[in-house]
Amino acid sequence: MNRKHKEMLYFTAFRACALLVVLALVILVGYMVTGGLGKISLEFLTEMPRRANTEGGILPAIMGTFYLMVIVLVVSVPIGVMSAIYLVEYEQSSWMGRMFKLAVYNLAGVPSIVYGLLGLSIFVGYLGFGFSLISAGLTLSIMTLPLMITASREAISAVPQSVRDASTALGATKWQTIWHHVLPYALPGIFTGIILSVSRAAGETAPLMLTGVAMSLQTLPDSFFDSFMALPYHLFYMATQSSDLLATRPLQYATALVLLLLVLGMNMVAIVMRKRYRDKYKW
Repeated sequence: MNRKHKEMLYFTAFRACALLVVLALVILVGYMVTGGLGKISLEFLTEMPRRANTEGGILPAIMGTFYLMVIVLVVSVPIGVMSAIYLVEYEQSSWMGRMFKLAVYNLAGVPSIVYGLLGLSIFVGYLGFGFSLISAGLTLSIMTLPLMITASREAISAVPQSVRDASTALGATKWQTIWHHVLPYALPGIFTGIILSVSRAAGETAPLMLTGVAMSLQTLPDSFFDSFMALPYHLFYMATQSSDLLATRPLQYATALVLLLLVLGMNMVAIVMRKRYRDKYKW
């Protein structure tokens, strides 16, 4: 077999793998749409749950998930980006920077239940936040930080050194170079990290179970220190703990579809902003 035939064989295998991924996604989404689309209505999205979550809507779960995502974005994005700047621009070749990067890589592989135990110990117990929205949000923020730092670090590292050299040659300080030149070029990659972080945090259940999620509520959280509902745990409860699993089956599919649409909606905002900055800053 010559080189050309080997190349065709490899590319065929790559296309087949990509097709399998797309096919799995289409089957998964189609399964949720056919099972839950008929259950989604205005009442389902705006009403409180009734009769042990077997009737009514999922408004508290939708709002709880949205609040969690806002906390994750507010906490993890600034810390993740600043940590990435520190690693790339200030400690790239030092032993401290290498230890930092090794710690980030290891933390990225820690199971989510371990982060749940960490949140239970620190935020719920030691800091006294109790089983609350803020405890769960901070736990998810810590969980997504390694992914956020890694994606931001790769995006900042990809900015050509010539951009930094040109800015320095014109008299700009190191921080002015980072703020006005490096970060704008790195923003598309940073938004990719935001998309991945939000997607992972939105689907987690184990950390929420240990930090404050409620089985059923008739009111929305009034503060960050109240208990809350969340779509992943609501779906988990209906699929495993409901008194009538068959009766809640359409609700399970509809809840999964709403969770998927919520995540896709937030991701679309990040994708649009990423495209905007990618078109604005090309190199």
